[in-house]
Amino acid sequence: MPDFDLKAHLQTLSETHAPSGHEAPIRAVIREAWTPLVDEFDVDGLGSLIAIKRATNPTEPRRKIMLAAHMDEIGMLVRDIVDGFIFVNRISGVDARLMPAQTVRVQGKRPLSGVVVTTPPHLLPSGNNKKYPKFDELIIDVGLPAAEVADLVAIGDVVTMDVPMIDLLNGRVAGKAMDDRACVAAVTACLHELQSVQHHWDVYAAATVQEETGLYGAATAAYRIDPDVAIALDVTFAAQPGVDGDLTFNMGGGPVIAMGANFHPKLYDKLIATARQHEIAFQEEAIAAASGTDAWAIQVARQGIPTALLGIPLRSMHSSVETVELKDITRAGRLLTRFIASLDADFMTTIAYDGLPSESASESA
Repeated sequence: MPDFDLKAHLQTLSETHAPSGHEAPIRAVIREAWTPLVDEFDVDGLGSLIAIKRATNPTEPRRKIMLAAHMDEIGMLVRDIVDGFIFVNRISGVDARLMPAQTVRVQGKRPLSGVVVTTPPHLLPSGNNKKYPKFDELIIDVGLPAAEVADLVAIGDVVTMDVPMIDLLNGRVAGKAMDDRACVAAVTACLHELQSVQHHWDVYAAATVQEETGLYGAATAAYRIDPDVAIALDVTFAAQPGVDGDLTFNMGGGPVIAMGANFHPKLYDKLIATARQHEIAFQEEAIAAASGTDAWAIQVARQGIPTALLGIPLRSMHSSVETVELKDITRAGRLLTRFIASLDADFMTTIAYDGLPSESASESA
């Protein structure tokens, strides 16, 4: 198998246009990347892609670990077209402050490049030129005559930010949709490493849908997979000016392992021990309650699923220049691989509450 080019893979993921509820293009890209690495695929009723890599030396009963990273991105829908200019509503997560002068892709009858424009400051009423425009005041100009726009674009068409991934210094890259395609790339890195590793548990890699609109894909995928344990992956805040240092993590410091009510304490301990054993740099995050990630939905699926969370530090979240460091992704993939390789037939007993063996829904059915 050829060497894994993480940066090229991440670029393809980042530059694919697929906001919440419209994930078909990115699902196809991920499926192509994962096809040589897994044994079979499934797609649940909401559209999450589930790739299954069977154990090399399975336990009895067979055990399943779920890896979940959401594949949707923030985006917009066309709500009106006036004289050839396009107005939009948010699907999720789009910050109006960042939109003026942004380049976008309008998915009409054919993809159209556009720019987000606002009224020139010279022509605004006194005082308004010192305010950010409201979201419903933003206008998309695709540069075509009104009649042609009316023919090519319809109410409800998808609009996404449209920027190429760019190289920065120190192994860092910036682009759109790194939330959460950087974590999808970490799962891909894990699947690549698993090709040369013996493991006793079946691995279910889920690229989930509609995280940005309510964690819905994680809920349905977890119900369908019914895993014994799960690890969700999502981005977390990296240090940058203007952000409280207590809420941020160092880029290049390795994946962030979360602790708190959303996460099984013994899975947290096991991830920490695995990282230390294999000398994988990591960071720790305390999240008191809801994490706002797929882990929040997975944890309470079916009868309850022991769940952990890995984070990848990211700057400028929910923008077109979300910035990550490639070695954090690589380390996250390696940590997942080593964790999976360490799982044995007795693992569910070792993490059981009060010494009582944990039973999966499939065993108790």
